[in-house]
Amino acid sequence: MEKAGGKGLSLARRLYTSRTLGLALGLLCVSAAMYPLDPAPWVWGFMVFNGVFWPHVAYQWARRAKVPFHAEHRNILVDAFLGGFWVAAMQFNPLPSVATLSMMAMNNVAIGGLRFLLVGTVAQILGIGIGWLLFTPAFIPTTSPLQMFACMPLLILYPLALGWICFRQATTLGRQKRELLALSRTDSLTGLLNHGAWKDQLEIEFQRCQRQQQGGAIALIDIDHFKTINDTYGHVAGDIVLRQLSKMLKQNLRATDVAGRYGGDEFCVLLPDLPLDSAAAAMDALRDRFATLGYEQSPALKVSLSIGLAAFNPAHADATLWLNDADQALYEAKTTGRNRVICADGKLHRAVFDPV
Repeated sequence: MEKAGGKGLSLARRLYTSRTLGLALGLLCVSAAMYPLDPAPWVWGFMVFNGVFWPHVAYQWARRAKVPFHAEHRNILVDAFLGGFWVAAMQFNPLPSVATLSMMAMNNVAIGGLRFLLVGTVAQILGIGIGWLLFTPAFIPTTSPLQMFACMPLLILYPLALGWICFRQATTLGRQKRELLALSRTDSLTGLLNHGAWKDQLEIEFQRCQRQQQGGAIALIDIDHFKTINDTYGHVAGDIVLRQLSKMLKQNLRATDVAGRYGGDEFCVLLPDLPLDSAAAAMDALRDRFATLGYEQSPALKVSLSIGLAAFNPAHADATLWLNDADQALYEAKTTGRNRVICADGKLHRAVFDPV
């Protein structure tokens, strides 16, 4: 219900502007067509109400409704009904009638597509029928020059305004879509790519390495004794450690490197076009710098990293095997003392850097 209310209010606000402009321009068009017919005073009063006051009444009706979205749809049908009513009142004067009906049809299509166009057309026909009963049935086959000029603002300005509103809406939706896509691919705590997004990048990099026959490396990084950190210093301190590591990754990696949070206390890094020895040196420098960090909230806290590295292996059939190499190297780093970088080279695992 809240979503429908929010959507309805947004729709009502958008239509308030277009309805105010469109009906004001329509009043000029209809008045020029009605003037030669010498209508009764109540017709002029109703015409002014429809062209000047109805947009504000409709907006307040929608804003105060329990379900604004449904109320605004009713308002649009009222617009269509009144449009048909004035066509009959103008005795089907060609240009004012076509301008009135087509502008409202354009609005209905913009709001609800073909389905709402058909519903609006039914409302217009009903309005024509009521108008036919109230006014003398007649048909004026010609449009005077004055009436033609009176219709021009409606024919020119209203489509421009409606197009601008639709453009702004499309721009807003496009931006929101991009933001949602970014959120769906980003870890909310660290700002790095999440598990799924990073694995997508891993697959892309694996395909690139195969296609271009170039090397690269991937690193899996584990925060040592992270559960103990949470248990001893609290989860807030644990979150700070995670953010600190993500910040250090962003600051120390190359622009072409791709870092992500693999899950929990485990991070992952793609290092394109980097030989294994160079990747190991970069990761060990990261490990060393991270071990020296202090934490203002927990001065006694010192945190180390275990890192597993794997170079691209052209013999692997898919990226999962490449990732498995790095995972095995990480496992060895954790089981041989932690706080170190281990590289995997096929089936051979060798310690490259041990903590000093």
